[in-house]
Amino acid sequence: MKKLLGVFAIIGAVLYPVGANAGEKVYTWLMQIGPLQRLQEEHGPVSSPPVIDIQHFSVDALAHACLAATLLILLVLFGARRIRNRKQGEGLIPDEGLTMKNIWELAVENLFNLVKDPLGEKNARRFFPFLGTLFIYIFISNIMGLIPGFIPPTSNININAGMAISVFVYYNYAGFREHGISYLKHFLGPVLWMAPLMILIEVISNVVRVLSLSMRLFGNIHGDHMVLEIFTDLTKLGVPVIFLGLGLFVSFIQALVFTLLSTIYFQLALAHEH
Repeated sequence: MKKLLGVFAIIGAVLYPVGANAGEKVYTWLMQIGPLQRLQEEHGPVSSPPVIDIQHFSVDALAHACLAATLLILLVLFGARRIRNRKQGEGLIPDEGLTMKNIWELAVENLFNLVKDPLGEKNARRFFPFLGTLFIYIFISNIMGLIPGFIPPTSNININAGMAISVFVYYNYAGFREHGISYLKHFLGPVLWMAPLMILIEVISNVVRVLSLSMRLFGNIHGDHMVLEIFTDLTKLGVPVIFLGLGLFVSFIQALVFTLLSTIYFQLALAHEH
């Protein structure tokens, strides 16, 4: 672990300027791949930061989002292989010291408890695979911005909107599956004569959830990445290490906030009327 922190410090002090911005153009390794570079030139966004635009898309952000997904899939395959090949009884006793296995077990246990508190044991086991994967994917995407020559795909609002829409569709599906057609009563309010007004309020409230999840993650990660680039451009050596540590903290908090808010939306959709 100490060696890992040492490497992290070296990256911040010496190597990060390699991936820092040159003027307004951000250098990324993935965009040095010919086909991706051509796609970015032909279909890239015309505004900075990019906003939702059906005619243009950020090939750079999309490529990094796919890379984050690939890394997550490889982690799952590697972990599944380790579990499948271990001997009977192996792994029941925690390893000594701070190992990667202990870190993952502690992280999963605490994340499950976070989901279990609002959802309950039964629903937590149903939706934890989705919510846990969401947290890990967002966290991996966020910390990609701390690596020289990479950008965090979550600094692009289109990527965040895709995740927020997935949460929106899934928790409404879960609500209909739990309550059937009675789920619509959640939108009618406590008394029937207020139904027309409450339907409008509830629909707007649910749509705003998508915007809130997308904009909050986009604003914090994009802002943190800009701060890191500015101080790297000004100081080059040494000082960026402080902001790399801050960026790691922000990456974790924003992944946690996105997951926790999504959990609350599931709780509201599954709640029974009293």
